[in-house]
Amino acid sequence: MATTADVRRELASLADPGRSQQVSRFLQMVPGGYGEGDQAIGVSVPEQRRVAGRYWRDLSLAETAELLTSSVHEERLTSLFILVRKFTKGDEEDRGRVFHLVLANTDRINNWDLVDSSAPYIVGPWLIDKDRSVLDRLAESGLVWDRRIAIMATFAFIKAGDFQWTFRLGERLLSDPHDLVHKAVGWMLREVGNRDRAAAEEFLARTYRGMPRVMLRYAIEKFDPQRRGEYLSGTV
Repeated sequence: MATTADVRRELASLADPGRSQQVSRFLQMVPGGYGEGDQAIGVSVPEQRRVAGRYWRDLSLAETAELLTSSVHEERLTSLFILVRKFTKGDEEDRGRVFHLVLANTDRINNWDLVDSSAPYIVGPWLIDKDRSVLDRLAESGLVWDRRIAIMATFAFIKAGDFQWTFRLGERLLSDPHDLVHKAVGWMLREVGNRDRAAAEEFLARTYRGMPRVMLRYAIEKFDPQRRGEYLSGTV
């Protein structure tokens, strides 16, 4: 069986100090940034996905969970890629274990790329046919990553043609203080609009005047220029 140490060694062999500096700036791993205190070693996402592809079968769930507690950003992201594989390929019991592991470690899923690589592929799919009230709890959390997980999880529902929870959480998060939540809500509203423009515009008609500007811009990004202008000028 593979171990956490095996994955760490392989990632370390792929580390690039130059890239690590770029990643640190991009993900705000700087004093005062939302990723402050994190550590990047500079392994590209495609390389991390390849590592995950080699280890997901042989790395136990416990070893994967240990990797998720790492101080190295790429180790945590790779662990999430492994968890997505385990979830996608597993039976109902396996999927449940992965879901509960993710929910128990949201404090380690502590940057937008970590959230976006897991919530739409684990949290949302697990809740498709189950009680979704955990998303209300996450949306009310004081942890920005929990709130982003909540709205990003609804991507799975959107793909299934179900927009109710995107609207429900989107409205709740209109006054969220963090732009990473604003962007995520806007993104999910844009995805709704890509599938059902009338449903998206019905929601926007009720809420757009109170939306943070970045949320609105994300939501209407795919609209034609004239329609975007009407929303931005408040003349819809």
